Amino acid sequence: MNEWRRVRRHLNENRHGLAQRADLHYPDLARVGSTRLLTRETWALAEPLDLHRVVLRWTDEPVAPCLDVPGDMTYAEAMTAFDKPKLFENRTCYRLLDVTWPELTFTRGMYFDAVNLGEAAAHEFAAADLNGEPGPDLPIRRLVIDPTDLRARPAHPAISMLTLRHDRETGETTFVLHWRDPALVAHGGGLFQVMPVGVFQASAETPEAEKADFDLWKCVVREYAEEFLGRPEHYGPEFDYETWPLYRRLTDARERGDLRSLVLGIGVDPLSFATDILAVTVIEARTFDALFGAMTSSNDEGQATKGVPFDEESVRRYVTREPMQAAGAAVLELAWRHLREA
Repeated sequence: MNEWRRVRRHLNENRHGLAQRADLHYPDLARVGSTRLLTRETWALAEPLDLHRVVLRWTDEPVAPCLDVPGDMTYAEAMTAFDKPKLFENRTCYRLLDVTWPELTFTRGMYFDAVNLGEAAAHEFAAADLNGEPGPDLPIRRLVIDPTDLRARPAHPAISMLTLRHDRETGETTFVLHWRDPALVAHGGGLFQVMPVGVFQASAETPEAEKADFDLWKCVVREYAEEFLGRPEHYGPEFDYETWPLYRRLTDARERGDLRSLVLGIGVDPLSFATDILAVTVIEARTFDALFGAMTSSNDEGQATKGVPFDEESVRRYVTREPMQAAGAAVLELAWRHLREA
């Protein structure tokens, strides 16, 4: 138990450096820009794709079973026993299987399936790092020959959404930065990240919610409510998007041209195999202030900072020098490439 906690602490205190070293294990895979986020050439987008043009396809076809990770208990069981984050539930997720833009194919998965493989592989890497430079003798990592082979492992993508506040009158654009507290989150603790970010999953554990919430925009709005405004994650069986004020206001802003959400690509973290849909939302300043002007600096996952300049210096700083989650660095770099004149 003490050794497990020592390794877990080393992992959470050194995720940035560990991810840089884990990246060296995949020399033949493509990267998103200059970052260490693993990807495939077919996952790249020449131009941003409107979020609402992404086509989601569901399949119940059989997929490969979860990989058999060695150990006396699963990694989720170990986390529950020895280092349980504040937010840690084995909820149903949408498991990504195929990327053929503009179509994404999903099936059903469980959150802990990805934890039991990805965090276990990251833990194994951290343990080896404590005993010297991690070499090839990493049996859990060897189970995943190609982290971008989505059908070979459970991949439950998060939507990593960079939020840009754009002032049309002054031309100023800023973004919101998140520091993820390792005591509160299961993945990405101790790192900066864009905001909001959330696993693509339904709002409730019912067949009706699973069907109704199979929609990227609905997931994004819930994450804005939770991370920007402090709303709890539990919504209940009577929850209705169409009568929810925040959903209506954000949707109306999109329809009148004061908000646009764009997908920039997909990538995989080399340390934990976390998979992210990279996206950006540009919100007109008055709309942003009306909706999120009262957001606090702390939430259930860490600390938030508004007003970070979206300029070359800030982008370079967080992409190359700060301990930024790989997906966050990638979405910042892609957004700067495509939207510097937002």
